[in-house]
Formats: sequence, structure tokens, C-alpha cells
Amino acid sequence: MRGNKILVVDDEPNIVRSLAFVFNKEGYQVSIAENGEEAMEMIRGSKPDILILDVMMPHKNGYDVCQEIKSDPGLKDIHVLMLTAKGQKGDREAALARGADEYISKPFSPIQVLDRVKELLT
Repeated sequence: MRGNKILVVDDEPNIVRSLAFVFNKEGYQVSIAENGEEAMEMIRGSKPDILILDVMMPHKNGYDVCQEIKSDPGLKDIHVLMLTAKGQKGDREAALARGADEYISKPFSPIQVLDRVKELLT
């Protein structure tokens, strides 16, 4: 799915860099936001095909961003893949209940995330 737009939202620069590198190499158009508020501004300005979203962020957490997107008729078709250091079963259920399409616990490999993105976009 070369050319698809991906928005990576995470406040950890190393994670953002590694994901952006892999996605760019595969031909995706990558944008980056550092927090939930910035992500919502970017989404409304240029709707991505998929959102890679950290749960724990300043200003607005990933759960809130996901719920806001999935409750908006103009945005609800954006795929949401959530990343988190919280790997408990209840955390996964909370993400899916808010509309996330996929949930990956940290630590992860960028290739693992790439594979999930490809699955969601097919």
C-alpha cells in the first residue's frame, strides 16, 4: 500500500524515528505528532489512512484521541493501531473498546508494527 498516509503519534523520539524510518523506506507518507492535541489538529488538516498512537502521552492520551476519532463520522474510517508499555489484558480491552483496530505492547520491533499496518490497509 505504498503512498498511504501514516501519522505516528508518540512522545518518545527514538520510537518515532525508528517507525518513521521503516515506513518511509516502504514508501508510506509519514507525519509525526508528539501528543494527542497536536495529532487531532493534524488529522483534521490532512486525514491519514492509519494512525500509530501511543497510549501514554501529555495533553491528551491515546485512548481519548482514539475515542474522539472513532466517534467522528468524518474520521471514523481511519485505522488506529495503539502502542503502549501497558501490556495488561485490561489495557488491550480498553483500547479496543474505544475503537482501536489493533494494539501492540512495547517493546516491539518496527517490522512487527509494519506488518500490522500492512494487514490493516489491505
